[in-house]
Amino acid sequence: MTTLRKVMLVDDEEDIRAIGKLSLSRVGGWDTVLAASGNEALTKAAAEQPDLILLDVMMPGMDGPTTFNKLREQDATSRTPIIFMTAKVQKQEVARYLELGAVGVIGKPFDPMTLPKEIRKLVPE
Repeated sequence: MTTLRKVMLVDDEEDIRAIGKLSLSRVGGWDTVLAASGNEALTKAAAEQPDLILLDVMMPGMDGPTTFNKLREQDATSRTPIIFMTAKVQKQEVARYLELGAVGVIGKPFDPMTLPKEIRKLVPE
């Protein structure tokens, strides 16, 4: 069981970060930390110690799976639950992310009203 207080959303698209923040903080009731890139995610996750990381798969520079592996190498985030967010939710893609060690995959575009419920299904509090 994980108590979710602080959730980090990593996405290179500003509108997704904005909608995500509203959904996570207003609907979910969580403190929300935003990062626009893999590199920013590594720095902010170590400093902020979120209880969960939502990680976009397709990002310029360092993509989601690479960021995931680097987060796992950091002491601060080696055990933090990570959920991938992607528009490509084919079975083999999902299986690959779960094999990496993600706790789940959420499709994009997500519904801001139901996103916290989807997260709670994957990470029971």
